[in-house]
Amino acid sequence: MNRRTVLLAAVALSVPVQAATADLVLHGSAVRLEIDGKVPDGRGALIESWVRKSADAVARYYGKFPVPRARIKVLITEGVGIGGGTTFPGSVPVIEIRVGRDAPAASTLTNDWVMVHEMIHLAFPYMDGKHNWMAEGIAVYVESIARVQAGHVPEAQIWRDFAKAMPKALPKDNGGLDVTTSWGMTYWGGALFCLLANIAIRQQTDNPGGLQQALRAINAVRDFRRDWNFRETLAIGDAATGHQVLGMQYEAMRDTPLSIDLPALWTKLGVAARGDTVIFDETAPLAAIRKAITSG
Repeated sequence: MNRRTVLLAAVALSVPVQAATADLVLHGSAVRLEIDGKVPDGRGALIESWVRKSADAVARYYGKFPVPRARIKVLITEGVGIGGGTTFPGSVPVIEIRVGRDAPAASTLTNDWVMVHEMIHLAFPYMDGKHNWMAEGIAVYVESIARVQAGHVPEAQIWRDFAKAMPKALPKDNGGLDVTTSWGMTYWGGALFCLLANIAIRQQTDNPGGLQQALRAINAVRDFRRDWNFRETLAIGDAATGHQVLGMQYEAMRDTPLSIDLPALWTKLGVAARGDTVIFDETAPLAAIRKAITSG
């Protein structure tokens, strides 16, 4: 992108208009940002900063931006919050996210997780409904870890959130990850799968690398531009760590009801949630692994 293009994009994003477009280079990848709807004064530049900040967190976790090209469509709607997002596969994947016209800067830049969540989808192959729990679980789990590693949120916040939300991974009468129809098990069951895999990999490798190493290896050769065989994809991650954790854990959890003692897991990790705060026990058996997970 030449200097003239940059200047034109900057002007377009800084004035109230019905739509604006900017061609960005994010960690070597070409990303077209499209803002659809009347953009309040200065909000376009704020949205671009939000996109860049989110991309920084994702690229730090994966070592690069997940795909060479992408489109990000921000749909300006009524309201003050950041709405849901959807990511569509293809040769140039598309992320769509709704943003309230009156969303404050703090909501957009500081507290948001939606853009990071959707960008993380780009780093894993497109999954059919049977394995959507893995795609959503990675997005939930890695979004949290990536934002801590990038310094966007404190470590205590994501462990508090995990402790509060992970019980959603274990609905009554669940039949395993591949057969679940539960929203909680799809998103948080997938996130729990990631956490357990991360711990198991680090236990078998004396802590280095973990799930992050496996996911980087997968993203080096596969991404959201198309679908791939699920077991073969997990095998790529296992080959990178030298242990068959992902494949074996999948076979154990795919069609067998999950029975995980979450309170015992938090105790081993040294995580004690007390309302809106978390107390860490650095003498806990898995405290070193907990710290390594968020330090990268």
